[in-house]
Amino acid sequence: LQHEIEEQAGFAGVVGRSPALREVLRLVQQVAPSESTVLLTGETGTGKELIARAIHAGSRRAGHPLIKVNCGAITPSLVESELFGHEKGAFTGALQRRLGRFELADKGTLFLDEVGELAPETQVKLLRVLQEREFERVGGERQVRVDVRVIAATATCRSTWRRGGSGRTSTTGSTSFPVPVPPLRERREDIPVLAAHFVAHFARALNKPLTGLSRDSTARLLAYDWPGNIRELQNVIERACVLAAGPRVELGPIAGGARPAGAPAAPAPLGTLEAVEAAHVRAVLEATGWRIEGAGGAAEILGLRPSTLRSLMQRLGVRARSLGPSPRRDRQDARHGAGGRGRSWESAAPACRRHPQGPSTPTIIITR
Repeated sequence: LQHEIEEQAGFAGVVGRSPALREVLRLVQQVAPSESTVLLTGETGTGKELIARAIHAGSRRAGHPLIKVNCGAITPSLVESELFGHEKGAFTGALQRRLGRFELADKGTLFLDEVGELAPETQVKLLRVLQEREFERVGGERQVRVDVRVIAATATCRSTWRRGGSGRTSTTGSTSFPVPVPPLRERREDIPVLAAHFVAHFARALNKPLTGLSRDSTARLLAYDWPGNIRELQNVIERACVLAAGPRVELGPIAGGARPAGAPAAPAPLGTLEAVEAAHVRAVLEATGWRIEGAGGAAEILGLRPSTLRSLMQRLGVRARSLGPSPRRDRQDARHGAGGRGRSWESAAPACRRHPQGPSTPTIIITR
């Protein structure tokens, strides 16, 4: 089993053998030696950072640093300072010059995770850096030139990296390269291999003589849809390994339950878009024990920031049943029926749109 795992993890540590994953690795092998900017798209927890590492490892920049930036974790007011650096005295608290991530990644690769969380104006500045390879530090006047390859990732929607209406995505004359990363439910063949990989990892970490999963446990893994993808699978396996009393790992019930692989989902009750959205958010929260933050939490499964999920819960009137009904939901139901007030599709779903400037302005806009 260990030999099989090592064979499947031969490409920069990527584990799997499904056709969907092989297609991703084929794209990685094609784009890695080039200098193209890469956009990784896929749900939260699908392993986009590992794919970014594989691209960097296969490039001529492999001997230089891979700098990672989680754009969603940076305070909006400090994003430009974090990316481009700042000069001494540029703002209150700037006691000395600070190099940004672009300068730290010079000659190497910069991985921008959750790039969709950046404000539109910051995305426009970012595209200029990608095209011109130069920028100014916050509070500075001198242009700083860098040699950086950028890999971006988003779990929201495809971004628009294009100049005008040409439809071509362009950075310094080269075409940005989209690499879609499939969710785990579309590569079920990889679930047993991934599970065995995680069992072997946690056996070493916990210093336990674990030999693998039982047959029933493997069947239970294959029957689950994994909304949290590989990250959720890892968390489930870790918990089972910690609780394992013998060499064989037995898997307990998975939060959210399971249905047979390929079986159609139960039809959702008819109602307004807001009512359906509220029901889905509540179902995810109940499946996670009303845990919002952290690995395997509701925010991660829904692909939202914790603060965004809390605002959404407040707006939809979603609260734990033990806390009683939401006053807002009661008032809304009284006015509009049990379904609540409907909303337009544009206000309910993530959207990609052009920046409102003229058609010749390059945009890199990813908005919710």
